[in-house]
Amino acid sequence: MRMKLFLMGLTLVGMAGMAYGDEIDLKYKVARKYMVETKQTVTVTVEEAFKQDTILVMGEGVGKKGTSGAQKRLTAITAAKVVAQRRLAEMLHGVGVISETSVQDSELASDEIKTVVAGFIKGAQVVVQDYNYQDETALVILKVGMTGPKSFAAVMYEKILTEPKIRQELEKPVYVPPADVPPSTDVLPPAAVVMPYDGLIIDATAYAFRPALINRIFNPKGEVLYDPAKISQKVLVEQGCGEYTNSVDKARAALGKRGVKNPLIVKASGMVSASDLQVNNDVSLQIFSANQASGFMADARVAFVLK
Repeated sequence: MRMKLFLMGLTLVGMAGMAYGDEIDLKYKVARKYMVETKQTVTVTVEEAFKQDTILVMGEGVGKKGTSGAQKRLTAITAAKVVAQRRLAEMLHGVGVISETSVQDSELASDEIKTVVAGFIKGAQVVVQDYNYQDETALVILKVGMTGPKSFAAVMYEKILTEPKIRQELEKPVYVPPADVPPSTDVLPPAAVVMPYDGLIIDATAYAFRPALINRIFNPKGEVLYDPAKISQKVLVEQGCGEYTNSVDKARAALGKRGVKNPLIVKASGMVSASDLQVNNDVSLQIFSANQASGFMADARVAFVLK
């Protein structure tokens, strides 16, 4: 869809040829320095946003023809910011809320959520405004935290957990087709454990599992083992419903920052939906027993290992 952006009576043009993941042009020294010093990358996928716990998008723009000096610089920066906001909107609309529901689906169902998301995009933090005087082009980088105070999760949890459509999705029964699943060998027997399990790492690398604002874990009967909607909003806002990494070692390290010393490590046996996992009977019993002993789920001390 073509977008014509009219702002302050000026035609603002987004520069072509710069995709989300492209390396920042050498002419933008301030932007390149920021990325190196913060050790961050421009966000390409929603999965990366959850893993990095941050969304970084950039936009490049030129000013209005016929202007010069400060006016051309201002209009170029404004154009770049509009392009970055558009890219941020596209990224946020791809964020899963629960099951097959995304932010965009929630917007369609609720004018309030639509308004909140639109306002959040406009208020996203500008971390870089870089202008190249030789080419008379500007680059803007916007940053959005996925968790923590004033983050996207903080804004969304406040709304989605009281949204009737989403509450209905959370509370409806889940049907899991019966299957003969062999006993699990993916966890250590209790006798080999020196201390109680104080966290959970679930390996979902065998499946096309996607992180979401609300990820759940089910047993073979369709009964929920882990449901972040039952966790306090304070924990959800500050930490999200879990950590997301691409290896068990990284998951250990991430949970270690939450004080976890001995996580239970299991493998998913299937998927209930794009953002909901299933485990077999043996594993579900071990998860239930471990949580009964230390209550790690209440503090969202859970890590998901993705492809």
